Amino acid sequence: MTLADRLRTALGAQHEHAPVLLIGDGDEWGDPASLAPAAVLIAITDRARPGVILTQRTQELRSHAGQIAFPGGRVDPGDTDVVAAALREAEEEIALPPSAVTIIGPTDRYRTVSGFEVTPVVGVIAPDLPFTPQPGEVGDVFEIPLDHLLDPANHLQGSIEWQGRERHYFEIFWQQRRVWGATAAMLINLSQRLRWSA
Repeated sequence: MTLADRLRTALGAQHEHAPVLLIGDGDEWGDPASLAPAAVLIAITDRARPGVILTQRTQELRSHAGQIAFPGGRVDPGDTDVVAAALREAEEEIALPPSAVTIIGPTDRYRTVSGFEVTPVVGVIAPDLPFTPQPGEVGDVFEIPLDHLLDPANHLQGSIEWQGRERHYFEIFWQQRRVWGATAAMLINLSQRLRWSA
């Protein structure tokens, strides 16, 4: 069975006892209908030890400077759906051609305190593809092993005071990298979904 087949089986499996997933850190922040739709691409490399492609934002950005993220962004009016948005953003940010991605499908949406409802789209790509970071937005493109990101032992929880209240967040460390916030939470959602479907 190919990696794509295994992921389709895992994400598409039905079970009478679905897990309680994190639906986002913005659940208590107003009407969900007011959230702007966004999409990210979880690009998984088809190798013996699959990895996930992530980006590091440049330090010059006004928001989330230096943070690690999936390729992705707001759904534009010209996008036919969240899959098209995720593929477009990945091409714009790291020059990943849409034709190079085998789409598995969307997974659990995530609400952010910044006012977005983000749909992660899972896809499989060949290993060692060349990427070209978009200048001014993406400082680096790299890969972290999927099993490391999905291992609950690596899911750490922290807290910070934000807008007068204590906020909790997740973080995952890999070598010198720190994945945290919405990106880490979406990976933990994926971890719960894959463990539930295993």
